[in-house]
Amino acid sequence: MASYQIRSAHDLGSVIADRRRVENLSQRELAQTAALSRDYLAQIEAGRSSSVVEHTFRLLRRLGATITVSFEDGEAANGE
Repeated sequence: MASYQIRSAHDLGSVIADRRRVENLSQRELAQTAALSRDYLAQIEAGRSSSVVEHTFRLLRRLGATITVSFEDGEAANGE
């Protein structure tokens, strides 16, 4: 099971990009399945999508939370 620790919008974007590549999808293909523009997906993957996400992570870190996202596909875990 691949497991990712997410502490910021940048981490979240990296996980999305990594998982997209594991699934062998282009940005355009993934964006279409999520009803997003490819440009917006690129911003998400770069961690520049929304200050709301970053503020949420900041609050969660302040409260001592750790967010972990897991995928059951046998892929190796990606560190922080």
